[in-house]
Amino acid sequence: MQNSLQPIVTESAYLTLHYRLAAMDGTSIVSTFEENPATLQLGNGQLAPFLEACLIGLQEGTHQTFELSPEKAFGPRNPELVQHVSRATLTENSNFGEEYVIGDLVEFAAPSGGRFAGVLRAIDDDTALFDFNHPLAGQSVKFEVKIIGIL
Repeated sequence: MQNSLQPIVTESAYLTLHYRLAAMDGTSIVSTFEENPATLQLGNGQLAPFLEACLIGLQEGTHQTFELSPEKAFGPRNPELVQHVSRATLTENSNFGEEYVIGDLVEFAAPSGGRFAGVLRAIDDDTALFDFNHPLAGQSVKFEVKIIGIL
């Protein structure tokens, strides 16, 4: 039973919390537990919408860990997002003389004016193979939260 005097997280709550996103084996991807807590307002894009959804309805003081399947986290891997890019396009999006190695994260200009990034998987004289999936796509993750304060 919830204590009605205890504040709860709402869709536009301003809150202070510790959070940790981790692989299923416990390896931290991002964590505030070892440093200062984060202060943020829900609905402003500071946390991914699926992470914000985990927080809705939690009471101040809650310490909880959620296990999220790929479908509830960064989505399944999409093979159509693994694409060849011409060396000319790569050069256009590079600083002069920049050299790349397999595993590099490279940003590209989107036609809409935004930016998007891909991980270099292979490269030869004519093309480079990039994976534009989110690096955590297709993976289950753990999301640990400790709600310190709700304003």
